[in-house]
Amino acid sequence: MRQKIALYLDLIRWSRPAGWLLLLWPTLSALWVAAGGFPGWHLLAVFSLGTFLMRSAGCCLNDVADRNFDRHVQRTAQRPVTSGRIGVKEALSLGAALALLAFVLVLSTRAEAVLWSFAALAVAMAYPFAKRFFAMPQAVLGVAFSFGIPMAFAAVQGQVPRAAWLLLLGNLFWVLAYDTEYAMVDREDDLKIGMKTSAITLGRWDVLAIMGFYAAYLGLWFAILSAQEHPLLALGLGVAGLQSAWHFTLIRDRSRDGCFKAFRLNHWLGFSVFAGVVLSYLAS
Repeated sequence: MRQKIALYLDLIRWSRPAGWLLLLWPTLSALWVAAGGFPGWHLLAVFSLGTFLMRSAGCCLNDVADRNFDRHVQRTAQRPVTSGRIGVKEALSLGAALALLAFVLVLSTRAEAVLWSFAALAVAMAYPFAKRFFAMPQAVLGVAFSFGIPMAFAAVQGQVPRAAWLLLLGNLFWVLAYDTEYAMVDREDDLKIGMKTSAITLGRWDVLAIMGFYAAYLGLWFAILSAQEHPLLALGLGVAGLQSAWHFTLIRDRSRDGCFKAFRLNHWLGFSVFAGVVLSYLAS
């Protein structure tokens, strides 16, 4: 039983929380913006735990969908499903249970958020298969990883205003930035097995495109949230901008280690933006 639990924890990336945090910070930022400040402990708990559960469920589905590809990639060959230590049905059952728990949490919020959760689930389920058909599957991931934003507005306000969709668009650019860094780690392996990724599609323009994605993300959030009127928010976005500039030094030579480090540290960039949002409301 102890070994089985350890395998389940490995499957949901328990020891690698960066992926969960990449989902959490923009979702919580949207929650604060929608509420005009602290959203209350109930919504904070629902969206924090729900984000963790849905990311974990996504890992289960992704590993099942990619199991025949992952065995040919150095970084993923020993994942529990790929290596056969966890069966396909077992992994899917765990993922379904986690997604159901997340849905139960959403049921404690507004009906509008419940309805939007079905769209979020559909996009999340589509992503693992997008890598087979689309030249930029990271864009599908960008929508999936940003859907906490409209759901946060729906849960607080009972509607999804235009600003929420613009924030989602901005966050999509951030996902394109960090997941292209991630894809650069596996580019050589992905080329051999015929996988489609943004790193392959962008080719020699990958580094320049990533920096453009960072700029689009921070620029859109700056404009949408009127950061010029909120010095602490502008400071948070500025700190995030400095981190993106540092990431350039990590990825410019396209080394596996540098690109993977840049990806892993992106959650601090998201945290900087979230901290700026929270502090701006505390100061107002």
